[in-house]
Amino acid sequence: MRFQGKTVVVLGGNSGIGLAAARAFQAEGARVAITGRNKETLAQAAAASGMLAVRSDMSSVADTRAAIARIAEQLGGIDVLFVNAGVGGFARVPEVTEEFWDSVHDVNLRGAFFAVQAALPHLRDGGNIVITGSISAIHALPGAAAYAAAKAGLRAVARILAAELLSRRIRVNVVSPGPTETEIFKRGASPAEIEAVRAMLGGAVPMKRMGEPEEVARAVLFLASQEASFITGVDLYVDGGTLEL
Repeated sequence: MRFQGKTVVVLGGNSGIGLAAARAFQAEGARVAITGRNKETLAQAAAASGMLAVRSDMSSVADTRAAIARIAEQLGGIDVLFVNAGVGGFARVPEVTEEFWDSVHDVNLRGAFFAVQAALPHLRDGGNIVITGSISAIHALPGAAAYAAAKAGLRAVARILAAELLSRRIRVNVVSPGPTETEIFKRGASPAEIEAVRAMLGGAVPMKRMGEPEEVARAVLFLASQEASFITGVDLYVDGGTLEL
């Protein structure tokens, strides 16, 4: 019950890693609010858990500001902010268009930055921010230029935030998953394509499998808890040894 009496906001909490983390926070006593842009999955998560669910598209700064203001009004101040909403997208450099670049960065970098900015007035001193990064920020994966650039930029933002928020005793950390079983690589793909991607991604991991959302969620809760009270500004890889071995 590490989060008993705490208020936790999970941006992008309607599926995958975000939902796994939201459930884990709630199981440890937190009041949890989640956001997402899919009305159906939000409604399902809210019905199953009783969490406050607010529809919001991370690519819209206005949406995010309104959602955070609504959550803060209903639940009070924020103790933990988990910025998880993100989109995938892969194209080799010659095929990257301005529209594709912007669609990835509007969510993964611009959207995430302004979400944190909007939450700061509501975040209690001594609170925590955890941001979902990616090993793509370090790992040179062909086709991932736009995605990797956004996540690398987000990593830099997190370090600056960690330095700027020291006076408020707010810790800021990043959790960077490796290949993980989430919807981000399944959207729009056929079952055969999903299996092919799963085999390719899992085969590239030293542990020879993809990670589970719950495995990443455990790292998120650790970073947000008092167990990590002397840790700020880190990027914790949850990747089955992909970058390390």
